[in-house]
Amino acid sequence: MHASSPATPVARRGLPVALYALTVGAFGIGTTEFVIMGLLLQVAADLQVGLAAAGLLISGYALGVFVGAPVLTIATGRMPRKAVLVALMVIFTIGNIVCAIAPNYTVLMIARVITSLAHGTFFGVGAVVATGLVPADKKASAISIMFTGLTVATLLGVPAGAWLGLHHGWRSTFWAVAVIGVIATVVIATLVPKDENAQEPVALRKEVKAVVHPQVLLGLAMTVLGFAGVFTVYTFIQPILTRISGFGEAAVSPILLVFGVGMILGNILGGRLADKRLAPALISTLIALAVVLGLMTFALHNQIAAIAFVGLLGVAAFATVSPLQLWVLQKTDPAGQNLASSLNIGAFNLGNALGAWLGGAVIEYGPGLDAMTWVAALVTLSGLVLAVWAARLDAPGRKAAVARQESEEAVAACAAG
Repeated sequence: MHASSPATPVARRGLPVALYALTVGAFGIGTTEFVIMGLLLQVAADLQVGLAAAGLLISGYALGVFVGAPVLTIATGRMPRKAVLVALMVIFTIGNIVCAIAPNYTVLMIARVITSLAHGTFFGVGAVVATGLVPADKKASAISIMFTGLTVATLLGVPAGAWLGLHHGWRSTFWAVAVIGVIATVVIATLVPKDENAQEPVALRKEVKAVVHPQVLLGLAMTVLGFAGVFTVYTFIQPILTRISGFGEAAVSPILLVFGVGMILGNILGGRLADKRLAPALISTLIALAVVLGLMTFALHNQIAAIAFVGLLGVAAFATVSPLQLWVLQKTDPAGQNLASSLNIGAFNLGNALGAWLGGAVIEYGPGLDAMTWVAALVTLSGLVLAVWAARLDAPGRKAAVARQESEEAVAACAAG
């Protein structure tokens, strides 16, 4: 899909309504992914499993995204993108219904994995659709608008789901998310335009060749490590706030609202920075994330500071999303954009799984909850190292492009003269 497609009402000022339809789907998926963090203690108690085992429900979901994203993207490569998005929301809705009726931990884990299969391909294909709806200078902003669904899910969906689970049982939360899935399916089917032209089938070999490029692979690795740091902390945010900062369980939902506000601000900021200068935006946002995680170690022992740093973590974490996603899209040939975009969503979730596992290991075998934030900062710093390396590799190409543009402008000026 190209920005000039007549099926996309973007030639006018502003952004197309179809972007906001994608945002609704992102809201539903974001709610079901993140809401489990606010229900961890209740699920563990009800299903009679330990806290680390309950945390694996997050890892299982994330690994399902990582595996499902490339597999479903390849399997649906010949289908119209709108049909793919609608089908994925149906899978998502069914998965949440199974979560709500799961009789035991095993069934809940399987249901979480089923639900996760929709996640990676939805955001991967959705990001390609979103960038095809807008002009070139608005692509990162288009991605950030779609991902606003995730941030609003954290702002409203996750605290509401945590409150619902606290007062009516955790199963009621998954029933509510299933209803959101139905609404999102209808909105996407109604508002997202059909593909203007049938997609030309791309050979799998070409897709893989487009993705197996040093800059793309570095981008995927940056995503994994950056978000592994976030989820080392965020997976266990409920016990961190209750056992270290001393908050009651009822206070967790309002504090998650602060995180959600931070995510919205960070998402908008990251999109705008990436539209201006991508490489500096990538590096600066990862630096900010590592600094926030490191300083959070000291802030958690003061309740006011803890709340402030939960908000800052939201800002720093989601400021990285648009730069990371746009980096992978820009470094991939058009033939492999669907696959690369979905792989990067999978990479976010592999980071989530790695972070949840690492956090559990720190609790079970390491120094415990108090060490979670500085361990997370070290993980994010490793992603920053890769970002600096990628930017250095990219510098000669950028200089050549600038020189080429200046030469063309000089030739045009001479011709005009």
